[in-house]
Amino acid sequence: MAVKLADLEKHPTIRAYVQQADANLAAMGFTEHGFRHISLVSSIARNILLRLGHAERQAELAAIAGYVHDVGNCVGRVNHGAAGALLVEPVLRELGMPPEETALVLSAVGNHEEEVGEPVNAVAAALILADKSDVHRTRVRNPEISTFDIHDRVNYAVNKSFLDVDEKQRLITLNISIETEYTPIMDYFEIFLDRMLMCRRAAAYLGCQFKLKINDVLLL
Repeated sequence: MAVKLADLEKHPTIRAYVQQADANLAAMGFTEHGFRHISLVSSIARNILLRLGHAERQAELAAIAGYVHDVGNCVGRVNHGAAGALLVEPVLRELGMPPEETALVLSAVGNHEEEVGEPVNAVAAALILADKSDVHRTRVRNPEISTFDIHDRVNYAVNKSFLDVDEKQRLITLNISIETEYTPIMDYFEIFLDRMLMCRRAAAYLGCQFKLKINDVLLL
C-alpha cells in the first residue's frame, strides 16, 4: 500500500521530532511551529495541487511534505530544510515509500526556506505557498503585547488569512486581514517580502500568478 499522511501523523519518530523542533523554536523566541502549523500547511499544500488539477497521489505527497517540512528545527534553525530532509528519509524508507516518491518529498522539504529554497517541482511549489501563507495571531506565543518584537506584532495583527486558488484564472491570492492598531502594513513587507517573492516564483512554477491582498487592497 502507498504511504499516506496518516502514516506520518502517527509515527512516533516524526511526532518526537515535531515536538522537539517546536520546543527549540519556543526557546529561541520564534512563533509556533508545532502540530497546528504543520497540519495546516499539509492541508493547504494538498488542496493547492488538487484545485489545480494535479493527480491525487501528487497531492498526497505534498501533504506529507507539508507535515514533515519543519522537523529539521529539532537539530537547529539554520538550514533546517536540509536537516529535515535527512531526518525524514529513513522514516519514509522504513514505511516503504518508493525512492522516486521519497525524492520528491525530500526535495520539497529541502527547498521550503526562502533563504536557500526554490520551487523545483510541483510538490515543492505547493509546500512553499502553503508554508508562507500561515501568518496568524494564533502563532504568537508571547502573552505580553508590550514586549512583542516585529514578528510577534505582525502575526498578532493578522486576524484572518486565506490562500485562494482560482483554477480557471490560474490565480493564487493570499488574502490577509490586518488590525493596523497593532502594526502598520509596512511592517508585514519588512519581514515577509522575501517570502512573498518566493510565493510568486512558486505560483509561476504551477502556471499561476500570485497576488497579495491586505485589507482588501491589492498590494502585490
